[in-house]
Amino acid sequence: MMSMLSATTGTENIASAAAGVTEIAETIRVYGIVQGVGFRPMVWTLAHTHGLKGWVSNTGQGVCIHAQGDEAAINGLIAGLRESAPPLARIERITRQRTEPLQLDDFVIQSSIAGHSIQTHIPPDAATCQACLDDIHNPSGPRYHYPFTNCTHCGPRLSIIQNIPYDRPATTMAGFTLCADCQAEYDNPADRRFHAQPNACPVCGPQLWLESTTHESASGHEAGDMPDTDPIHAAAQLLKQGKIVAIKGIGGFHLAVDAGNEAAIIRLRKRKQRPDKPFALMARDLAQIEQYCQVTGGDIECLSGAEAPIVLLQRRHDCRLSSELAPRQRTLGFMLPYSPLHHLLMQQLDNPLVLTSGNLSSEPQCIDNDQARRQLGQIADAFLMHNRPIANRIDDSVVRLMAGQQRVLRRARGYAPTPLSMPESFKHAPAILAMGSELKNTFCLSNGSQAILSQHMGDLENYGTYEDYRHNLALYQTLYRHKPEVIVVDKHPEYLSSKLGRQWAEQQQIPLLEAAHHHAHIAACMAENHLPLHSRPVLGIALDGLGYGDDGTLWGGEFLLADYVQCQRLAHFTPIPLPGATQAMREPWRNTYANLHHYGLWETFRQTRPENEVLNFIAGQPLATLNAMLEGKLNSPAASSCGRLFDAVAACLGICQPQLSYEGQAAIELEALLPEQRIPDNTEPYPFAWEMVNGRSQICLQISSKPMWQALFHDLDNALPTAVIAARFHLGLANVIIDLARQLLEQYQLTQVALSGGVFQNRVLFELVVNGLQPYSEVLTHQRVPANDGGLALGQWAIAAATCLQGEK
Repeated sequence: MMSMLSATTGTENIASAAAGVTEIAETIRVYGIVQGVGFRPMVWTLAHTHGLKGWVSNTGQGVCIHAQGDEAAINGLIAGLRESAPPLARIERITRQRTEPLQLDDFVIQSSIAGHSIQTHIPPDAATCQACLDDIHNPSGPRYHYPFTNCTHCGPRLSIIQNIPYDRPATTMAGFTLCADCQAEYDNPADRRFHAQPNACPVCGPQLWLESTTHESASGHEAGDMPDTDPIHAAAQLLKQGKIVAIKGIGGFHLAVDAGNEAAIIRLRKRKQRPDKPFALMARDLAQIEQYCQVTGGDIECLSGAEAPIVLLQRRHDCRLSSELAPRQRTLGFMLPYSPLHHLLMQQLDNPLVLTSGNLSSEPQCIDNDQARRQLGQIADAFLMHNRPIANRIDDSVVRLMAGQQRVLRRARGYAPTPLSMPESFKHAPAILAMGSELKNTFCLSNGSQAILSQHMGDLENYGTYEDYRHNLALYQTLYRHKPEVIVVDKHPEYLSSKLGRQWAEQQQIPLLEAAHHHAHIAACMAENHLPLHSRPVLGIALDGLGYGDDGTLWGGEFLLADYVQCQRLAHFTPIPLPGATQAMREPWRNTYANLHHYGLWETFRQTRPENEVLNFIAGQPLATLNAMLEGKLNSPAASSCGRLFDAVAACLGICQPQLSYEGQAAIELEALLPEQRIPDNTEPYPFAWEMVNGRSQICLQISSKPMWQALFHDLDNALPTAVIAARFHLGLANVIIDLARQLLEQYQLTQVALSGGVFQNRVLFELVVNGLQPYSEVLTHQRVPANDGGLALGQWAIAAATCLQGEK
């Protein structure tokens, strides 16, 4: 190929000279994800194909090209940049500027140019490409069965990076000196491993070993020594025996057991203290997943992409896997192997693997070998470890197909930190740092119209997660040379992210803005859907667990008139006290009692239904204490929460008594009662009502669930199946949302509805509402950004950017 390129180049040069074509030169700058993805070799190949001279280099802003030759050839190069871009590249824009020709003889790849203004983007970790899979399966090749094979089209990126420009010395591969063969690949522009920073082979790269919890390898060697036998084969044998193996992957440790071994699954649950939360699964290939789940074309696209997320799939009726994998659920979360290590391991197993985060309950995922030994030693029977350091913790992403589109529920490996292109009208916004939420935390930073949303970190109330949050804040500010001119936080006074943001703003004398929680939800949806800065207001419907409202109370079921700067509450669910505050979020029955108490139904129901199991259970709780709290408004803040309404209804059906074991469990199990996760055609919806009420600052519509409770307990009296009750609740709730939205759309002459908040991750409710509103308005929804609090930081950023830009007018 090289000789053909040389011959072509020579012919073109001779033809150009003969024709007397004037040589010109241009400086071409390419912005986007163009580093660490094989972009410079692609430019080098194009330049030689078109007979150009010059150079290409990485810079702090992206890729810079000096191209010299005839104008038609340069135009051909420009056209080829997008047409021939590598799979992981994402070009945002290309600029051209005429410059003076230089005395050049060839087109070369230059070393990276460091700079202070960083506008390029870090590529996310990417699943193993087909070419690398071919390498690890080639018995005569140098990387046969090598678990750290990668190239510029795949492999670790964010998980190993420590600084930019993205070159090997700025990654955790700096400690592995390339052997002569790997160096030759690294230096050859025609090789797909040209400047592949994690490039390695068995001679010079990271090594893998298996050790027991006594820190001895499977063959008796000390930990760190490569055993004589294949450690992957040895790990597979342990898994087949029902053992728990901690596996060090790309972004952290996982705990693995044979998904076909119920006893091993139960043992893992007990050791990890995770009694109910569904486990993620890894399958060998799509065919294996199809044995257990219904898989659509959209699901295949999700599973097979470079992002390789966990995809929530409908479980088949004849699925042979244990219900212990996802207790009381109709879905399973499957992913495909995304690293050579996973591919090699799965090929030696007959069943899928449980592959759940390697951590203690509520702790962040382990990434360091010694940390894993300390924290996971009482859980795992063995460790499959390697010596490539993980610089940055990255959990698995989670995706679900809803209303025919991929919806990211957790944005992490494979997606972060891919930039989110914002409306062009935001391009002059200052440098903003949005601190995010308390739960499912992410943060967001930007320069201009590109928003960088961090990977999912989790709940900041956990100290380890909070430390990870601070680490990533420092990392991103270093990688992007980001010095915030404005910090924006959630209005909640007790969020740790908000406290840290306020502290930094005061210490660094940076302007601080506060964004209302549910306004940020709607602004995130608007920004993701590219609504321009000065677009007309939308009807925002934000349904979640809890968030701090504009009036200092707790919100969670909101209908808002919103643009990027202002937000007006038009309607909401009836505020119901939360007896015990945070305790009411852990014990759903408290919400049931609070609802019945608020609507004056408790005494009547209790007297007329002496055999009702739910009422008897609640009656056995310390109600005298709860009544004193409710009547005295002690530790019982009122909340208009749609999420807590789900909890209250779930408790009536015996779900999660006496308490939850993970966040959102009651609502998830309530949805799972629905066969095929759909509403039967003959379902009669539960009734809701709404009324006008005087709020603290304005008159609002308020949704009352009192008639729903009366109908629900009537169905309990008649022993209707729980699936029917769940269906009637979902349909009734969707109908009242649709009906109220239609009235508000007409009243305020609005044409767009934006749906956000964690409740809209309920597939049944989401699809009912979307389908019900589409005939009356354009419905804006989330796809690339989570509807839950994982997307909140993007909305905070959009509110702050719009506020700053409006203030400049």
